[in-house]
Amino acid sequence: MKRQVVLAYSGGLDTSVILKWLVEERGFDVIAFIADVGQGEDLEAARLKAERTGATKTIVRDLTAEFVADYIFPMIRANTVYEGSYLLGTSIARPIIAAHQVDVARAEGAQAVSHGSTGKGNDQVRFELTYAALAPDLEVVAPWREWSFGSRSDLIAYADKHGIPTGVTKEKPYSMDRNILHLSFEGGILEDPWAEPPRSTYVLAVPPEEAPNEPEEVLVGFEDGNAVSVNGERLAPAPLLTKLNDIGGRHGVGRVDLVENRYVGIRSRGVYETPGGSILLTAHRAVESMTLDREVLRDRDALMPRYAQLVYNGFWFAPERRALQALVDEGQKGVTGEARLKLLKGSIRVTGRRSPVSLYDAALATFEADSVYKQADATGFIRLNALRLAQRARRDARLEAAKKK
Repeated sequence: MKRQVVLAYSGGLDTSVILKWLVEERGFDVIAFIADVGQGEDLEAARLKAERTGATKTIVRDLTAEFVADYIFPMIRANTVYEGSYLLGTSIARPIIAAHQVDVARAEGAQAVSHGSTGKGNDQVRFELTYAALAPDLEVVAPWREWSFGSRSDLIAYADKHGIPTGVTKEKPYSMDRNILHLSFEGGILEDPWAEPPRSTYVLAVPPEEAPNEPEEVLVGFEDGNAVSVNGERLAPAPLLTKLNDIGGRHGVGRVDLVENRYVGIRSRGVYETPGGSILLTAHRAVESMTLDREVLRDRDALMPRYAQLVYNGFWFAPERRALQALVDEGQKGVTGEARLKLLKGSIRVTGRRSPVSLYDAALATFEADSVYKQADATGFIRLNALRLAQRARRDARLEAAKKK
């Protein structure tokens, strides 16, 4: 009996060639696992393509609801951003795909798992760290680190030879990754960091200059750090993010052009569209400004770069990421309220925020006369905080005087 391998299959160039290669060169029976993470593609066509390419079995799972609720929303609660602008749309999708891939391997009695990530990229790490955390006994087959192909042009030639349709040309060899959170473009002309991305890389959002001239207002509601409503309508996590993608997309928000540091040590240029996620992040921060304790906010924000790095590098199932998540989620209790945003030609502007459990007190904050805050109390407060600074200044003066003697 042949050995079985579960391949994380998308139907694109890389995984289509890998499927054939696993059959022809490695002698595996290949189970193609297709994860629906909201990529908006014809997965039935991908299933049929996998079978035509040689898969003995194809399994499709809709993971969209779980993906948003249990992976994306925890990141939003942490206000997660990598290197200042990347909302980790590709990074966060890999752990859920790999986790379900392991589950399929267990259910089918497979001995190995495989992925289509290159030996230069981050995704190989993200897949394989998840495999290690959940099923260290499974063999990992990473074709890009084994075969003789050196480029996607080689893969196109191999696919043509075996009659595998790819939808990719040598003129536009873009690597695209899409899910309900974002769409990314890499490769081709984008490998020149000076080259402006072509119009064809705008898919989820229109170019800002083509967006409507009139702004649109959107109201996002939160309960304990999770978004629960848009414009007063309560929605489950996945439909909520879909709605925000539509709203943000027509106003050209959430576009990022980034040269980033890959975990393997290479710098790469990526173009990302994250319209709904960008709205969520801005709204979440606005509600936090009303509800989150000052010191908890500072500690969480200090830890956010570490959290983002763990997600980017593939340590979603690592104990340190889980521990940070527990700290974040404890602080999110009571982050409840609404943020009002105005979208216009690629920009997101907060115009209002409110909360039934707000820490903001107008009676304290007012510049008008009040009977709550005693301004004279600030004298002692300032004097105590200034004490160490004054002591240092006096010491420095003594030292300077001693030098002149």
